[in-house]
Amino acid sequence: MLCVTCLRKDSSLCSGSGLGPVNRNYHTFINIMPGTTFKKTARAFSTAKRITASRKPKPAVVKFDSRLISPPAPVPPAAPSVEPTNGAGEKPAATLGESEKKRLKKLRKAERKRLKEDRKGRWGQAKALANAFPMVELIDEQVRTSIPPELVKRVEAARHEKKKIISSTYPYPKRMKKKHYEAEVELLQIELVKMQAWVKSSGERIVMIFEGRDAAGKGGTIQRFTENLNPRGARVVALTKPSESERGQWYFQRYAEQLPTRGEIVFFDRSWYNRGGVEHVMGFCSPHDYLEFMRQAPEFERMLVRSGIRFYKFWFSVSREEQLRRFLGRASDPLKQWKLSPMDVESLGRWEAYTKAKEAMLFYTDTADAPWTIVRSDDKNRARLNAMKHVLSTIPYDGKDTETVTPPDPHVVGSAKTIYEHGENTKTHTPDPPPA
Repeated sequence: MLCVTCLRKDSSLCSGSGLGPVNRNYHTFINIMPGTTFKKTARAFSTAKRITASRKPKPAVVKFDSRLISPPAPVPPAAPSVEPTNGAGEKPAATLGESEKKRLKKLRKAERKRLKEDRKGRWGQAKALANAFPMVELIDEQVRTSIPPELVKRVEAARHEKKKIISSTYPYPKRMKKKHYEAEVELLQIELVKMQAWVKSSGERIVMIFEGRDAAGKGGTIQRFTENLNPRGARVVALTKPSESERGQWYFQRYAEQLPTRGEIVFFDRSWYNRGGVEHVMGFCSPHDYLEFMRQAPEFERMLVRSGIRFYKFWFSVSREEQLRRFLGRASDPLKQWKLSPMDVESLGRWEAYTKAKEAMLFYTDTADAPWTIVRSDDKNRARLNAMKHVLSTIPYDGKDTETVTPPDPHVVGSAKTIYEHGENTKTHTPDPPPA
């Protein structure tokens, strides 16, 4: 007989042999017959150990005699209580009196005021450094020499009234409220996501070009278009000036390389119409190159449309007053100074030249295959929303919400023959002679 618990062969010598029946249950015995092999003995031993481990002791119920318990020791005097505080050394609100709550409220208010004044001071320092931006002096010089004084006075008077529309030709006196814009643009961006899914599944190809004067709002509109689109299927193309090798190519070649494949959308932040605008006005191309561009552009776009590409041409039209206000704001804003260049500042003094170039460009390139869509952008929010609506309303994607995708505002979006700024009118303008 072997006790598995004590590992003793004689059960009489087992430590559990003299115990009561309860404690003896915790000892397991196995009977080993003579001639039993070692393997069988080990197997029996392992089984007995598991049985012993499964016997969980039951809590014993012990009754105490109160007469045998010694009297309790005297309790030491309590230490002086310390009022609980939070990490900042303030008492929790539950233990504070009314006067203490008021004092802490004043302290927090004073701290918020101090932080606000500190941020304001640092922002003022940044603005002071921004005033040293070299473009500020160039803009001031352009304002003094080339912009009518009465226009400057109107802009200065409305400089701090951000909600007011300066131009008298804009159909609305004030800008769209921010809360209304944010609620609507989110719904339209959801529709744009649906449209992209349809473009990918159907293999469609879409090209959108965004043109307009400097500070007209092209980049901001493209950003709202692409904000929630999958970048693998939506690209923004903003080419820099052509390299030496690109100057020797066909003019449209570097733009043709950026055209979309199946299931892709491409946004051109300025496009081949640089030749019809800035290159022509600033003298970066020869008269022959300009006339050749005017002849080839409609044919090039007609080939794009007939190849199956959905083609959109946007011209963002901004008034002269609003353009000047945005230039002055960019010059004094450290976060927007990068948007200004000497070429942009030079355009302030060439408003009439750019107007003439724009009217000639629209006259020759506004075709039935690729018409221009004019977007009035004195109010950027309205311009963005109506540009989105124009695109979404002309594409038959699945799951379109007709309550959200309504026709664009005809006072903001229209054709080149119906929308123009003060001093611009394609009906009365006599364009340059047509290219030979």
